[in-house]
Amino acid sequence: MRTQGELTAIIPTLNAAGPLASTLGALHGQVDAVIVADGGSTDATRAIAAAAGAQVIEAPRGRGSQLAVGTQAATTPWLLVIHADTRPGPGWRDVAATFMADPANAGRAAHFRFALDDPSPQARRLERAVTWRCRVLGLPYGDQGLLVRGDTLAAMGGVRPIPIMEDVDLVRRIGRRRLVALDAAFVTSAARWRAEGWWARSARNLSCLALWFAGVAPERIARFYARRR
Repeated sequence: MRTQGELTAIIPTLNAAGPLASTLGALHGQVDAVIVADGGSTDATRAIAAAAGAQVIEAPRGRGSQLAVGTQAATTPWLLVIHADTRPGPGWRDVAATFMADPANAGRAAHFRFALDDPSPQARRLERAVTWRCRVLGLPYGDQGLLVRGDTLAAMGGVRPIPIMEDVDLVRRIGRRRLVALDAAFVTSAARWRAEGWWARSARNLSCLALWFAGVAPERIARFYARRR
């Protein structure tokens, strides 16, 4: 018999062997199931996931497509969408349990506080900018995790299989009035910011968001994103 607190974590992966073990370790014992929706990894991603006890399923490449397949495969009432390079911080499960236990939240979704595993001032500035974006614009991104009931997600049309901006598309359909910010950190690897440059990566992400709101097709945004990596 299912209980209200049953929770499955859904992780889209593509050659994520480096950070995945840490994420799975942080989830161990905290969720009832883990589904890794893999987009064709050629490294040890699938082996790492299987060794950790996760259900590994193949999906068409692209985070939106992978999440669509992963969420549809879940059988628990609650879902946690989380990126492979993001690990839940201390105390997150208690905060999530409180949210899930409140019947008023059945039709809502929650996200966690954005944090980076980097001690630099650039990381702290970016964290503050994300906090502002979530509070003022109601736009959490996928690296903050998303906690939502499966039936609520299905009623909204699920995760759309688009190549990029699937997280923005989803939270826009949820609507800011149904989004709840939870006071627990989800810690994301800062490796890409360090490799690409703090300002360069942030500017590229902001450009993609601007293109999205301008009505540019996700396929074109994905090509723009890829050219600037």
